[in-house]
Amino acid sequence: MTRRLAQVAKKVGVSEATVSRVLNGKPGVSEATRQSVLTALDVLGYERPTQLRGERARLVGLVLPELQNPIFPAFAEVIGGALAQQGLTPVLCTQTKGGVAEADYVHLLLQQQVSGVVFAGGLFAQADAPHEHYRLLAERKVPVVLVNAPIEGLDFPCVACDDAVAVEQAWRHLASLGHERIGLVIGPADHIPSRRKLDAARVAVQNAGLSLPDEFVQRSIFSLEGGQAAAARLLERGVTGIVCGSDPLALGAIRAARRRGLTVPADVSVVGFDDSAFMTCTEPPLSTVRQPIEAMGRAAVDLLCAQIEGSHSPLGELLFEPELVVRGSTAPPPAR
Repeated sequence: MTRRLAQVAKKVGVSEATVSRVLNGKPGVSEATRQSVLTALDVLGYERPTQLRGERARLVGLVLPELQNPIFPAFAEVIGGALAQQGLTPVLCTQTKGGVAEADYVHLLLQQQVSGVVFAGGLFAQADAPHEHYRLLAERKVPVVLVNAPIEGLDFPCVACDDAVAVEQAWRHLASLGHERIGLVIGPADHIPSRRKLDAARVAVQNAGLSLPDEFVQRSIFSLEGGQAAAARLLERGVTGIVCGSDPLALGAIRAARRRGLTVPADVSVVGFDDSAFMTCTEPPLSTVRQPIEAMGRAAVDLLCAQIEGSHSPLGELLFEPELVVRGSTAPPPAR
């Protein structure tokens, strides 16, 4: 007990006597100090006293599917900073292969009496994935915000980049350069943002009076290696332009072109999605469709805080407009 008092007092910057008063429910402590002590207990992994367990901690779970894709650390930085400005402490929960699953993280966060959870990418966007842990959060009335397009039936507030507009911008760019044989590399069939991208690509092709054969659409896991394998199949079919569902997929497509002795963009043009970190440093610099990460992350925190404070938070999606960023990976197709 003495060691716990000392650690919490050091963490908060108050006396052990003040920590003791908070833990024993005694008066004479400001609400701000009281909340800081309770948050320190949660962060240090100590159980709250029984009489305080009914209160939610000033902790917010931030659940990410991975950190290898630079877009997710970028979201974590924005959301974490915005939460801190609201006096909330983010708890980063990152899935790894063979590690803790998303549902397990949810149960751990519930045990910590978190104030809310933000999911930036995850199983909510996959139609065939398990979703019971989301329904558990809804039953417990835990504030939740989703970042990315969800499946139907999950009635949480959501912020998302407009996938249809993103593909329309990329497709129009390649078509304006003279490309007619354009391929698409997207995620799995049950991935909702990828479905939206595919629907948008079909509309864009139809409006241009062209066709999008099934063999010009390749699905992949979201990784550089997956992008390379999918793009290699497209290059075998003679495409001159490739629109990708993420920047790592696009970098994989560039690698696939080089393995075939082709030059980007002289022989094949590639467009990514996200405009994640270091895309200006690739060779060539990657043309991509930028997600407004700052605006989306801050909106997610605003929606979460509104729920935490008991205000009405609109359900459904807030769609954010993407922006095409043209760099060195796109050019007119080679002359026939």
